[in-house]
Amino acid sequence: MTETAVKTSFPVAPNVARMQPSSTLAAMQAAIALRQEGHDVVDFGPGEPDFDTPEHIKEAAARAMRAGQTKYTPTGGTKKFQETVAAFYEREFSARVNPSEVVATAGGKQGIFNAVVTLCGAGDDVLIPKPYWVTFPEIATFAGARPVFIETEGTGFQLTAEQVESAITPNTKLIIINSPSNPSGRVIPPAEFERIMRVVRERGIYAVSDECYLKFVYEPAEVFSAATLDESLRERLCVAGSFSKTYAMTGWRIGYTIAPAAWTREMAKVQSHSTSNPSSISQAAAIAAFESPQDCVGEMLAEYRRRRDWLLQAVEEIPGVECSRPEGAFYVFPSVRGCLGGELKTSADFSDRLLREAHTVVTDGAGFGEEGYVRISYATSMERLEEGIRRIRGVAEKYAQEE
Repeated sequence: MTETAVKTSFPVAPNVARMQPSSTLAAMQAAIALRQEGHDVVDFGPGEPDFDTPEHIKEAAARAMRAGQTKYTPTGGTKKFQETVAAFYEREFSARVNPSEVVATAGGKQGIFNAVVTLCGAGDDVLIPKPYWVTFPEIATFAGARPVFIETEGTGFQLTAEQVESAITPNTKLIIINSPSNPSGRVIPPAEFERIMRVVRERGIYAVSDECYLKFVYEPAEVFSAATLDESLRERLCVAGSFSKTYAMTGWRIGYTIAPAAWTREMAKVQSHSTSNPSSISQAAAIAAFESPQDCVGEMLAEYRRRRDWLLQAVEEIPGVECSRPEGAFYVFPSVRGCLGGELKTSADFSDRLLREAHTVVTDGAGFGEEGYVRISYATSMERLEEGIRRIRGVAEKYAQEE
């Protein structure tokens, strides 16, 4: 009697099979593995603030727990959460937001996911400017849509209305815009953002504005939210926001969307069958973050700017490396092409060599759609920045000579 062969492959759904794992999480795992081996690792991979959540936010969560606010909330969040988000945008940006347009989400990522899957499906195209946050094309793929990329390297990674207009296909349904950008740190000027949204309206498509790094903008660039646009432009717009970066609340998993009533209703429907609602405790903490004085944000921003200014100068002195000037977020996105062509062929090779020879973690730019670049996060101490750049310079000097 012959034994029947046992199948070991999992019958993964086609849309999920087409998705790629997160390269940013892969960088995180690489750092963890090196530390477990006992190495001193300089980790420039995380998109996570190195600051602790401010005390007044943590205390608000503790008060909520002591008061018994540990139950389910409405799918779209508590009424207080929705009203607080609306009031924040009125106070900070003079934007008119109806609380009913707000949905509380388990982080900004869920907000973007909700927005895409409620709008896009098989046969639809989703425009995604390059470089992009690694999750954007994978959400589109999960929805069954086709990611269509907009090349921006020629404009220094600055998205323009003309680029959007040229990229629209007969099947385009949506564009995802991220400003300040992860990974490039570039910020779209308000006037250009309005021009882009006029193209969106005229061509009958929709837009998601990912504003995860909303307040992390360095003068003279301007802090801008698409929620301030004219009502006629907001009819096709979903703003996705997050508390993770601005208030160092990554582990709290709390964000929100602001969108027209019909879109909001569909997103709440999707969420009601996925996470039901984000944590009631995190909602209470987020309310405190928005209602309290914003001094903590200014303090973090000042420190990030100090690090950025030092890092830009240091990167410019590394042979084979070139970098545009980011106006926001907490990343630089340098080209390492001057170190490629000999033993190292790709930015993945460069990143891997840094990992193995210098125990320094960066994220390969190919994961963001830009081969030949790497992302360096400066959400770490100046001491670690100085040590990491010293290590990167050592590797770059070795391989730039092969050019």
